[in-house]
Amino acid sequence: MTKAPTDRTRLRRMHEKGAHDPALIAALVDALPLAHIGHLVEGMPMVTPTLIWRMGRRVLWHGSSASRMVRAALAAPVCLTASGLDAMVLARSGLEHSVNYRSVMVMGQPQALRDPTEKEDALRAMMEHLFPGRWQALRPMTAQELKATAVLALPLDEASAKIDASGPADPAEDLDWPVWAGTLPLLRATGTPQPAPGLAAALAADPPAYLSAFRFG
Repeated sequence: MTKAPTDRTRLRRMHEKGAHDPALIAALVDALPLAHIGHLVEGMPMVTPTLIWRMGRRVLWHGSSASRMVRAALAAPVCLTASGLDAMVLARSGLEHSVNYRSVMVMGQPQALRDPTEKEDALRAMMEHLFPGRWQALRPMTAQELKATAVLALPLDEASAKIDASGPADPAEDLDWPVWAGTLPLLRATGTPQPAPGLAAALAADPPAYLSAFRFG
């Protein structure tokens, strides 16, 4: 566990599972593309799920330029959390049941990318992170589409990670209790690509390689 960059990112409980290593945090952001943005809307706390990606030492996401989430995120600091569930942990008592997981939390004030070229480069990076080589085959974005899309960037300066990959933490007096204990791994897999209605037969019959190569989590 490296030193927390700020007091807000210092883990108070189970700190042995926490880390603040920049390389680890970057790897988790890359591996966990679905995040939740905590923000205030008209004084009420809200949490919005969104797709994230990383460029260097920033985590980015996008949305409609007119969305409440975008306006709220630009008006006050946010808390971004991404997580992945890896296994169910079954112990010998109900209290000791838990899960194996990886998570990353980033705090700070997002900034909107204003330059159209920078915005397009960021959106290209998102697509290339998910499906390498796809961007160049897509219809180019129009100026109006780019204007209607907000891209927000949050520095990874104030971030923490928390990972649990352990098994049951049963106390010694429970070890002889006659019930199954251990971990149940949760596996993620991609299914067979489903062509869109009206897709040309040649394209439907030959899915691009990045579909079979896609992995997440």
